[in-house]
Amino acid sequence: MDKIKISAVSYTNTKPFIYGIEHSQIKDEIDLSLDIPSDCAQKLIHNQVDIGLIPVAAIPFVPNAHIVGSYCIGSVGAVNSVYIFSSLPIAEIKTLKLDPQSRTSNNLAKVLLKFYFKVGVTFITDPDAAADAMVLIGDRTFGRKSEFAFAYDMGEEWMKFTGLPFLYAAWVANKQIPEAFVAEFDTALRFGLDHRKELLLDLPQLPNFDLEDYLFHKLDFELTNDKRKALALFLAYIDQL
Repeated sequence: MDKIKISAVSYTNTKPFIYGIEHSQIKDEIDLSLDIPSDCAQKLIHNQVDIGLIPVAAIPFVPNAHIVGSYCIGSVGAVNSVYIFSSLPIAEIKTLKLDPQSRTSNNLAKVLLKFYFKVGVTFITDPDAAADAMVLIGDRTFGRKSEFAFAYDMGEEWMKFTGLPFLYAAWVANKQIPEAFVAEFDTALRFGLDHRKELLLDLPQLPNFDLEDYLFHKLDFELTNDKRKALALFLAYIDQL
């Protein structure tokens, strides 16, 4: 049987999953690549991989897309790595620079600004352009809140808006995956989550960011019914942008 090709995000939020894969026999059954979120999505869309841990806003663009397994990248409230950083209060923002690394967070910012904060904003994609605020995600946000006058955690703002958790990325397949493999894959991911303490010993400690709090309390990895509801609601809002 050919190896199943998998693309996963290279951020710290995925480290527990990678730890589990690397400490299980499933590593011999897969070809694993680590990518930025937007590249995970493109690889799955173009059938370069069979499963991708992709930003959920990309799911409608994946042929034959379906979520596999029991785990995801989510949060119940503040996530501490998905932000709108701003020099102004959000009600005064006129321009917002989008993050080239993620489709989901950019769309989440647009949804929150239009439907929750109710402000009209011009969106900028030029990384060198000036703007009142910017979307920034992942490890590049660690310890940077103090650099900005205002920091809006989008997981927290989404929950204030909807009362629901948020689903940032899910394991999505573009073809049927054998059930036995999915079960084995879930077991590997669970192993990684159960060994986050050991993983933390291997990660570089950051003087201005609490990695233990992030991996144990800010991120929420269970693919719950409420996260599925949040996904459906989020995609419906995107359709109204």
